[in-house]
Amino acid sequence: MARALLGSLAAVLSLVPSVAAADQTLVFDGEVSDEAPDHVFIDFEVPAGTAEIEVQHDDLAEDDILDFGLYDPSGTRGWGGGNSEPAVVSELAASRSYLAGPIAPGTWRVVVGKAKLSGGAASYHVEVLLKDVAALPAQPEREPYVDPGVLSDEERWYAGDFHVHSRESGDARPPIDEVVEFAKSRGLDFVELSEHNTTSQLDFMNDAQGRAGTFLLLPGVEYTTYDGHANGIGATAWVDHKIGLPGVTLEAAVEAFAAQGALFAINHPAFDLGDACIGCAWAHALDGSRVAAVEIATAATGGLFYDETMAFWEALAAQGHRVAALGGSDDHKAGVDEGPFQSGIGSPTTMVYAENLSVGAILDGIRAQRTVVKLRGPDDPMVELSAASGGQAEVVARVAGGAGLSIRAVVDGVPGDFSVIGAADDELRFSVVAREDGEPSRCRVEVWEGTTPVTLTSHVWLDLEPPAPLPPTSGGGDALGGGGGCSAASAPGRAGAVALSLVVGLALVAQRRDRRARVRARGDRG
Repeated sequence: MARALLGSLAAVLSLVPSVAAADQTLVFDGEVSDEAPDHVFIDFEVPAGTAEIEVQHDDLAEDDILDFGLYDPSGTRGWGGGNSEPAVVSELAASRSYLAGPIAPGTWRVVVGKAKLSGGAASYHVEVLLKDVAALPAQPEREPYVDPGVLSDEERWYAGDFHVHSRESGDARPPIDEVVEFAKSRGLDFVELSEHNTTSQLDFMNDAQGRAGTFLLLPGVEYTTYDGHANGIGATAWVDHKIGLPGVTLEAAVEAFAAQGALFAINHPAFDLGDACIGCAWAHALDGSRVAAVEIATAATGGLFYDETMAFWEALAAQGHRVAALGGSDDHKAGVDEGPFQSGIGSPTTMVYAENLSVGAILDGIRAQRTVVKLRGPDDPMVELSAASGGQAEVVARVAGGAGLSIRAVVDGVPGDFSVIGAADDELRFSVVAREDGEPSRCRVEVWEGTTPVTLTSHVWLDLEPPAPLPPTSGGGDALGGGGGCSAASAPGRAGAVALSLVVGLALVAQRRDRRARVRARGDRG
C-alpha cells in the first residue's frame, strides 16, 4: 500500500515544474489521451527580465506523434508541429516556425497536439529554459510583411504553384531563396508560401521578394487540422487551427480568412493515405458557399485519387457553388529528393488569368474561376475556354501543345467521349443545350495522355434559357435525353475532327465517409 502511494505521489510531482539555479529550467512530464479536445496546454510562468525562451520537447515513443506550439500572454508565438528541434524565441530572433518579439512576463503556454496516439495515449517530456541572455543571433531581415504591389502590368495567364513549403514549415527544408530559384527554373511567375499554421514566413518575405525581382511571393497558410487541410490564399494574419477548443471552429476560421481578404480553398480532399499523410483527407462539414477553390491535383500523383477528387469538386458544383480548380506540388524540399507523394515546385502548375502580376490580381483570377491546371508541369498542354450565352451556348476550347492527345468535355459532371486533338494548336467548338430545370449549366475540358489526365480547366458557367417543351412525337423523342446536351467538333478547316456527345443534367453527389470512426492517425504532414 505504501509503495502504491509513493508511486502515485511521484507521478503527480512529475507534472510540477522544477527550478534549476541561474537560468531557470522548468521540467514537465505528462500523458495525453485520445479523448477530446485534440490540443492541450502546459502553462508556465516567465519572470521579468527573461531574454530568451527555449522549449525542448519529446513524445518519447516512435509510434506516437505529438505536435508542439507556443503561446505568450498575448497569443500565438508559432507552431512547430512535428519539429524535432527546440523552439526558441527572443525579442530579435526566433527558430523556424516561430515569431520574434518581446519576452513579456506572465503566463506562457506550450501547446501539445495529439497527432497520432498509437495506443490511445502518449507521453511527453518538455523542458522550458528561461535564459537571462539571448543565444540566438539577431535577425535584422525580419520585418512586417508589405504587399509588393504590381510586378508586371501585363494582362495574361500567369503560371504558379499554390502549395509550397519553405523551412518555416516544421516538415520542410528549403530557405525562401531556394524556393524562388527552383520555381524560376521551371518558368513559373509566382508561388504561394503555404506554411503549416504559422505566419513566420511573412517576416522574411520582404527581404526575399527584394531579391526575387518580378517573381511574386504570394502570402498564405496551409490551415492544417487533424481532419483535413485547407489553404488560406493571401492570408497575412494567423488563424487558429485548434478546432474543438472553446470558440475555435472551422466556420470561425473561414470568417477570419475572409475578414483579411484571403480565399479559403480545400487541399487534397481525397488523399486518404493513413500515416503517410496524417489528416490529409477532408472530413469536415462545411457550407460549400464558403469554398473558393479545390486543390484538384496535388504533387505528381497522376491519376491517384483523381476520380474521388473530381467527385468531391463536382459535388460542390452540383450544389451551385462556383469553385475554381487549383493545383499544388506540396513541395517541401525545393525539388530535391522528393518522396513518393511529393513533387518539385510546378508539378502541377496552375495557370491564372490575371490583369497583372500582383497578390490582388491573382486572387481576383481565382474568384472568377479563371484557372487551368497542368497536372504534370508547365510544359503540359494549355486549354482556354470561352462561351457566349443565350438559348444555347457555343463553347470554344483553344488547345495549345496537345497534338495527338485525347480530349473530352465534361458538362454538369458528366464526361463525354474522348477524341484525338489533331493539331498542335487546335480550336474546338461545341454547343451546350440548356437544362430543362432552368438551372445554369457548367462545362469544363480535360486533356489526357493515355490513361493519365494532364490538363483540366475550371468550369465555364452558362446561364441559358430553358428550351420550349417539345410537341408529342411518334418517334424517339429528344435524342440527347436528360436535361440538355453538348456536341463538339473542330473548327472548320482544322485537322482532327472532334465529335463529342454528352448527356447532361445529372447531379453528381459525393458522400464523404465519417473519418472520425477510424483509428485516430492524424497530424500536420502534407
